[in-house]
Formats: sequence, C-alpha cells, structure tokens
Amino acid sequence: MISHVNSTNIGRHEHAMDGMFKDRKRVFVDILRWDVPVEGEYERDQFDNQDAEYFIICDSRTGEHQASMRILRTDRPHLLDSVFPMLCGNGVPNGPEYRELTRLCVSPSLRARDRLRARNRLFTSLVEYALLAGIKGYTGVSAMGVYSQVLALGWRCTPLGLPQMINGEVVAAVLAHIEPETINLLRSAGTYDSGDIIVADEFAKAA
Repeated sequence: MISHVNSTNIGRHEHAMDGMFKDRKRVFVDILRWDVPVEGEYERDQFDNQDAEYFIICDSRTGEHQASMRILRTDRPHLLDSVFPMLCGNGVPNGPEYRELTRLCVSPSLRARDRLRARNRLFTSLVEYALLAGIKGYTGVSAMGVYSQVLALGWRCTPLGLPQMINGEVVAAVLAHIEPETINLLRSAGTYDSGDIIVADEFAKAA
C-alpha cells in the first residue's frame, strides 16, 4: 500500500508516520551517523511541518513501514534553499511546479530484493503523482553513491552545480525532470513498478 500523507489526512496515518520516523532514526542516525535532530526513537527536523507531504509504503499485511520519501514545496523554506544553496551554481529552482525530495528511507529490515522493489515503487509513485499534479520537476541533494542510483532510475536529470565536500561527504544537487515520456524512460530502465496509491486531497488514483 502506498499512501500520500499531508496535513489533511495525517490523522489517518499515525501508524505509518510513527514507523517512518523510527526507521529514519535507524537509517540516518544509527547507521549513517548523520548529525540531525533526534526526538527519542524519532528522526525529524524543522521541515517536518504542516507543509510537508510524504509518500509512504507499508506492508499490506502488517502495516509496517517499508519505504518513504518527504516532499517539500520549493516556494517555501526547504533544504536546498535553506541549508545547501551553495550546491546550486545558478540559483535554486523554485516555484509551484517544483518540489524537493528529501529523506528517502528504505527500512533496514527488508531484504535486498525487497528494498530495491520498494525503492522502485516509491519513485514510480512520485512520478505518477507529479504527472497528475502538474509538477514539472523534483530537486534533491544526495551523496554521490545515491546520486548514481537516482540517475539509474532512468528519468532525465540535470545537475544543479558541481559536487562539493560537506561534512566529510561528497554531495550534489540535481533536478529530475517530470515529462510525459518519463514513465516510458522508467520502463526502459526496468525501474517502473506501479501500485495502488491512496492520494490525499482532490487527487485520487489507482495506478
């Protein structure tokens, strides 16, 4: 099950949100050793606010968190403009047609094969949602190892600046373009994996 969670329906997804924040702490703090805010078992920061949206995949039988992504509006404070503007050589793309993807989290409890499928389903859902919502591109910041995985998804990406060493890690900013042919690009790359999406607000779609 893939759920789109925002301020209008967050009360119906408390278990999924709880599992997401716990897995974010396990992944980003316990495993990757990021220096980010922690609240007990949870990892969340100032961008986990009423403007944030989330795509969350949970196990259809147990309801346990499997993978998730945070989506931030770029016409409001977000990571790229507030924390990492130095990564964008010609300015930070912003406006209602762009969103920022942050905090990609795949549960460390999943086996490698299941982790790959959860990642592909998550990104497929994000592309389908963007096409539905009129989003033209997703921006993001990633370590170079993850950056190569983002490119391997098959969509058309544009670097926003030169990679830089930050906190001992080489990171870069990228813009992933969302276009009518993006779905076919994912299919060609073998990463397209659609599923049922429960989308908040006025959007409703069964992929």
